[in-house]
Amino acid sequence: MSDSHGLSVVVLAGGISHERDVSLRSGRRVADALAAAGHRVVLRDPDAGLLSFLANERPDVVFPALHGSSGEDGSLIGLLTALGVPTVGSSASAARRAWSKPIASSLISATGAAVPDSIVLSHESFRELGAAGVLRVVRESLAGELVVKPAMGGSAQGVSIVTDPNDLPRAMVDAFTYAEVVVVERRIVGTEIAVGVIDTGSGPVALPPVEIDPTNGIYSFQARYNAGETTFYAPSRLDAAIIEMASAAAVHAHVALGLRDLSRIDFIVDAAGTPWFLEANVMPGLTETSLLPLAIDASGSSAAEVYSGLVEAAAARVKVPVSE
Repeated sequence: MSDSHGLSVVVLAGGISHERDVSLRSGRRVADALAAAGHRVVLRDPDAGLLSFLANERPDVVFPALHGSSGEDGSLIGLLTALGVPTVGSSASAARRAWSKPIASSLISATGAAVPDSIVLSHESFRELGAAGVLRVVRESLAGELVVKPAMGGSAQGVSIVTDPNDLPRAMVDAFTYAEVVVVERRIVGTEIAVGVIDTGSGPVALPPVEIDPTNGIYSFQARYNAGETTFYAPSRLDAAIIEMASAAAVHAHVALGLRDLSRIDFIVDAAGTPWFLEANVMPGLTETSLLPLAIDASGSSAAEVYSGLVEAAAARVKVPVSE
């Protein structure tokens, strides 16, 4: 229970997804920030003993700094909700919407926002219809350069930029390594930005957009988590009017997907200044090279202040005890 020394917070980090190492780094940073803000923090892996631990200890808040399916597909969040433990982040249903890139893109596109043209393909469709025929239709319908990515997942794992049509089969194989469903979309060339959205109880607010300038031109997994491989500009160097438009688009996406507490909305801004929605992250990376912490710094706030505000807002939500 909470006391004058702050809230009791369990930070979850690790898991068994492809992004385990990133999650561990995020969790340590979150735990350190919350401890600095005066909260009592326990850092835990989401293992087989977690649910019993939470049911017995009844912490004030759980902060799931988890990436990949273990933390972002809604499964764990649904269980935490059933336990009646206040949890930082979106609801299970909202997490499911954002976790599926095709569903998120469809919902955002339906609101009139700019979303790249795409084709969504299952592994089963390849087996039934034949890879050669399927890829021929893809190449004919989506002209120019393409982006191939798993329909679910993060940290750019399994993502390829296809500039030569002959490289498309290999890109599909790489993406299918990470998911049974793959998105092939028209590549939007421009400036990549990430807009963090924070809501500590007064409504969602966009943080300063972070501009991403990878050394080799592609924001890969390595470029995301290896210091020195990407230059970040926080805030972005884009014109103020474009930044305002992108910030509004990020809040719009956050609301349209029903997200809560925090999110990161990724865009490509084309030469005309239009921000194209790429994806939404319900639990963005919080490592030392991650984009949301950079945005928090650029806003003039601190990680300790923001994360503390998030756990306090979560703790204020009504607990729903698990039924007997």
